[in-house]
Amino acid sequence: MKRVRVLLVDDQALFREGVATLLGMNAGLEIVGQAEDGRSAIEACERLRPDVVLMDLRMPGMGGVEATHVLRQAHPEIRILVLTTFEDDEEVFSALRAGAAGYLLKASPSAKLIEAILATARGESVLQPSVAAKLIGEYTRLARRENNRREQPLADPLSGRELAVLASLSDGLSNKEIAGKLGITEGTVKNHMTSVFGKLGVLDRTQAALRARELGLI
Repeated sequence: MKRVRVLLVDDQALFREGVATLLGMNAGLEIVGQAEDGRSAIEACERLRPDVVLMDLRMPGMGGVEATHVLRQAHPEIRILVLTTFEDDEEVFSALRAGAAGYLLKASPSAKLIEAILATARGESVLQPSVAAKLIGEYTRLARRENNRREQPLADPLSGRELAVLASLSDGLSNKEIAGKLGITEGTVKNHMTSVFGKLGVLDRTQAALRARELGLI
């Protein structure tokens, strides 16, 4: 039986070694490498071509969300399972938007982790139950936003991505934070921002947020 090739990505060496030892005891898994941050994970994937990447999110330099986005663009055949300590809503949604196949907490039992890796390799999506509930809520919110988009009282309606930028702007996020949240570059955020300002007929971020609320767009 072909073993599932796994790459571990985490900035804590001791944690990586512990997980590698644990997973190495399973006959269906093969640990092909380790990486300490997003950039080294991308380089490792170029060399090793793993089946599944176990990806932490909060790492120095390039974090897990950005690395996930880059890897999914360059190697869509590689499946990414987020394994992290945190359960922050925005990080969850950003990782999934970037292309992660699933999301698991480090506190999960070892049997659950192994099961999740094997399921991810089969093309399934694995989500922590609490994360799944949040995801349903997020999709509900996005559906409402899409309805607003279709009913926009604008001559030139905002696109879905422009609405996402507008909502993030209204939450007080910087261009860099919006880029990380949506898995796009800061330059792309600025382009969307310019388009949003033009369609709303405003000159700055504050006016855009106020105008969006007046129109019921956010």
